[in-house]
Amino acid sequence: MRFLFKISIPVEAGNAAAKDGFKAMQSILEQQKPEAAYFVAENGKRTAILIINMESASEIPALAEPWLLALNAAIEVSPVMIPADLQKAAPAIAQAVKTYG
Repeated sequence: MRFLFKISIPVEAGNAAAKDGFKAMQSILEQQKPEAAYFVAENGKRTAILIINMESASEIPALAEPWLLALNAAIEVSPVMIPADLQKAAPAIAQAVKTYG
């Protein structure tokens, strides 16, 4: 199952990470091996958007803690789908439309 991790890094922690060459971020990314990783500025903070494929939601703490501890980050986690997943869901969506639409 794929999850979107949105990791917002406070300015002070981000500045310290920048001065260190983002070594902690590089280390975490090497360990976690996200399917995709994007970096943006959002609400004035350095923000990473990662797509990580996991077997179970029980893996979330192991993935979140390095960001929390190393960079004082705030994290949002959401399940996401690729087009094939959405296609698998089509019968359930059709049933909901039939029942409630």
